[in-house]
Amino acid sequence: MWPSFPTTKGVMAVLELSEELRLLDGMARDFALNELVEGREERDHYPFAPPSEDLLAKAREVGFFTIFLPEKMGGAAEPVQALCLVLEEVCREDASLGGAIFTVALAQELLRQAGSEKALMRAFAEAASLREAVPAFPSFHNPGDMAPLLVAERGGRGYRLTGSVEYVVLGNVAGKALLPAASAAGGWSLFTVDLEGEGVRVSEPVLSLGLHACPAVDLRLEGVPGTLVGEEGKGQLYFEAAADRLSAASAACSCGVMKGSFDAALEYARQRMQGGREIVNWSEVRMILSSMAVRAKAAEMLVRRAAAAVDGGDPGWELASRAAALLVQEMAVEVTCDGIQILGGNGYMQDYGQEKRFRDAQQLQALLGMVPMRRLRYIRRVVDGESPWS
Repeated sequence: MWPSFPTTKGVMAVLELSEELRLLDGMARDFALNELVEGREERDHYPFAPPSEDLLAKAREVGFFTIFLPEKMGGAAEPVQALCLVLEEVCREDASLGGAIFTVALAQELLRQAGSEKALMRAFAEAASLREAVPAFPSFHNPGDMAPLLVAERGGRGYRLTGSVEYVVLGNVAGKALLPAASAAGGWSLFTVDLEGEGVRVSEPVLSLGLHACPAVDLRLEGVPGTLVGEEGKGQLYFEAAADRLSAASAACSCGVMKGSFDAALEYARQRMQGGREIVNWSEVRMILSSMAVRAKAAEMLVRRAAAAVDGGDPGWELASRAAALLVQEMAVEVTCDGIQILGGNGYMQDYGQEKRFRDAQQLQALLGMVPMRRLRYIRRVVDGESPWS
């Protein structure tokens, strides 16, 4: 159990969770322990094994895919904090499911930013099946950093999309996708596409560095009808606004991986005997564990403070959310590396899970786009006059 902070005035007070959030945190922890621990290694064999649609269906049943819907549609009153708590607990045991939950929330937030929540988001809230309830989206890219591979052309009363999109998360599970495409208006726009329609070709599942059990495919479209979301040419505007809100959630994924790595390292150190005593009693091992625990706790505080700032609309919440993601994701790579070191040679074996957490921490850095480009965007906003301090 990770220690909580006492109620105090000032900054620390924001770490005290509301009753609703405490209940959600407990439910997410129970779900993670009951559903994600067993079979974790087998799920990591994907894409050489079937996707875990049963697990996705269970996550839907407990409401993990509706957190970012409007409150009247079953969403959370404090959506960013709620999503962060769920992602932290889920990713503590298996970050692959966290990648799927994050993708759904991002697609829903993009619809909200585009002003399409009433018509389109209701379809997800009232969906009868998993395939109808989850939208696919390339959440490990910022479309503005890539050459447009998908082009939208007007055809009669609507649009036709042609080209390809790489690494679309949930593309082989969802019935619909939210996709970026270049258009005549300049820039790029968002379109919803029926993935079961004619002209859609879905690749074999893509093997990635980490998050193996988070289903992702490449899509090829040939004149496929697409429904414009929001205004033409404003896709980047919607994406950056969504990234402001969801960056804290991406940090929560990495924070969860850090905690899971420390948990496994501490358990191993208590059980591993060498030189006639448990290695947890070696000062060198304790120094590494201390470093892991301190950074994981600091990440938890940073994520919760940033998430509360986003939900509360505090001054400077946009850069606070992005800064949390950049720092926590970097810390997660360091902590999971230490987690491997504690286990020695066993740390590189799949049986112990530490090498998976190391890969997952690397993969999570790509959420919402490449790290160098996100860093450049951050400092560009500061140089242009946005204050980095509250």
